[in-house]
Amino acid sequence: MEKTRDPHPHAARIKAQLAETAQHIREDLVRVDDLQAKALFETTREVLAGLVKAFEHYQAGAPAWKPGASPPSGA
Repeated sequence: MEKTRDPHPHAARIKAQLAETAQHIREDLVRVDDLQAKALFETTREVLAGLVKAFEHYQAGAPAWKPGASPPSGA
């Protein structure tokens, strides 16, 4: 990959890696019996899904990612 200061190609790559990891976790959930491990895996998958959504919003130019945007209430 060409070195660039443009964050968009980097964001796309990171989003893809997060989504791939979430998919791997989803597949592993059926391969383990330990309930604590399942809970940990599922929590991790949910967090990664949230991060993927945040990257999608960033790439789409959602208002929260515009310069000068206020942080969400409660932050």
